[in-house]
Amino acid sequence: MTIDVNLSRNSSIPKSDFAHEPSGKPMIELSDVSVKFGSHTAVDRLNLTVNRGELFGFLGPNGAGKTTTIRVLTGQGPLTLGQASVAGHFLPRGFELIKPLIGYIPDTENHMEEFTGRENLSLFARLYDVPRSRIDEVLTQLELAEAADVVVRNYSKGMRKKLLIARELLHQPRVLFCDEPTANLDAHSVQRVRQLLREQASRGVTIFLTTHDMDEVEQICDRVAILCKGRLVECDTPTRFITRHAERNVAVQFERDDQIFRELLSLDDPTDQERLSQIVKGERCVRLHSQEFRFADVFLKLTGQTYS
Repeated sequence: MTIDVNLSRNSSIPKSDFAHEPSGKPMIELSDVSVKFGSHTAVDRLNLTVNRGELFGFLGPNGAGKTTTIRVLTGQGPLTLGQASVAGHFLPRGFELIKPLIGYIPDTENHMEEFTGRENLSLFARLYDVPRSRIDEVLTQLELAEAADVVVRNYSKGMRKKLLIARELLHQPRVLFCDEPTANLDAHSVQRVRQLLREQASRGVTIFLTTHDMDEVEQICDRVAILCKGRLVECDTPTRFITRHAERNVAVQFERDDQIFRELLSLDDPTDQERLSQIVKGERCVRLHSQEFRFADVFLKLTGQTYS
């Protein structure tokens, strides 16, 4: 998904420290939002609120309406019905006020290849009227300081992704839209970016995250909304999702006639309960363990589709 957020020289950062602003009003709000393209309904009566300082996961299979929703929230696409607001300003008429308050990390990089990392950031620093000292700060945060003066065409995929993140943190946005922020990163960089997102949320930044990494959702998101075919399926914390939808299964391995067999049985099914008792009593049980239920299983159960 590629969304270009337009910039202009008058998009300077508000000077107030938003970490100390009142937190009662939602930073993102969608009320009965629908988006239609001809006879196709991409988003269907969507209602959501995202609070200040919340790390909010926005998930769904391909074609669920995630991209369309983000385009509405970043001023790149119209809505057909309903209302949408960011930082208290309604879209689309309030986009000029919203623009300097948001950052957007796309899933595909769009750097200037012949510029160095520092030069790429310098251009955006001028557009946002931020001090040049911020360039070194974000380069250090994303562990790019040593490569700052290398041209971007020589960057690895992971370095390019981190440069995107550094660029969108330059102006210290109040709302940060992230599309697959840890894609193409090595394990160390994944952990660093996740830590950075949590740090941003702790200082009051609202983070609207889309990802296909369900482990990431479970680890860092405060709440999660699952969208399918344009409609909101459910919205809750990852833990409550798992608790509510968990299936109590047990995996059993046993030996019979010099062969190993494996069965997955439900502890809530009377037939499976009886079968488990038979195996434990009558077979040579090799291994018996509970089957962990993860957020990925919840996603599959609610959408009926794969998340890869």
